[in-house]
Amino acid sequence: MDIDTSLPFIISGFGVGLLVGMTGVGGGSLMTPILILLFGVQTTTVVGSDLLYAAATKGVGTLSRGLARTVDWKITACLACGSVPGTTLTIAVLYLLDVHGSVSPRPLNIILGVTLLVSAGGMFFLRRLRWLTIRHHPGAAARLIVPGTVLAGFALGVLVTLTSVGAGALGMIVLVLLYTDTPIDRLVGSDIAHAVPLTLIAGCGHWLLGSVNWPLVATLLLGSIPGIVLGSHLSSRLPERLARSVVAAILTVVGARMLGN
Repeated sequence: MDIDTSLPFIISGFGVGLLVGMTGVGGGSLMTPILILLFGVQTTTVVGSDLLYAAATKGVGTLSRGLARTVDWKITACLACGSVPGTTLTIAVLYLLDVHGSVSPRPLNIILGVTLLVSAGGMFFLRRLRWLTIRHHPGAAARLIVPGTVLAGFALGVLVTLTSVGAGALGMIVLVLLYTDTPIDRLVGSDIAHAVPLTLIAGCGHWLLGSVNWPLVATLLLGSIPGIVLGSHLSSRLPERLARSVVAAILTVVGARMLGN
């Protein structure tokens, strides 16, 4: 890519990285439809490339939040215990079905659109869900928290491997419902940290399937890495609810577009 063709991708990467740093969500949820709808990249290539882009971007975000001590590593480990097997199984199924790069299966676009809309709804009502959970279930049974987290991780592993979407927004919904005593900012950090092994393993699997565009990944990272560092720095200074509302509104629009695409 030359500078003229790379600049829009760099700007897109910076904007998405900024939102990921501030809210913990928006990586695959925003970048995937942007690449499909605005730049016309094939769906499977977008998914594979976006997964590796997300792994690098959220790796930087994890470092920033780890230094700020806003990551609960036990939560991250429980999620990974489910997501890693889920991701591996999904890659094996895609291989058996001969799903590879440079195609845009209609069912995959529908799954992606629905996931975006569900993610948007979860972001709009995240605080409400938190309040209702604390009010009606002030403390989830300890024996259910760990298996519930592992099961949620497995489901996220399958979904994220198929669409590159859901690690942030849907993961946060699950964590808010399960961990009622943990501050949301700490859950955001844990969610970002979990996305690193999930997206890295899924991305490597898609690479083996031929669904990764490496120049595209590198160009997006030029913008997203400084974006997520800045976003992580601003996360404690800007209204988190406003940032989430903006991301949720965008996800609603692009989710509807994906279903009609």
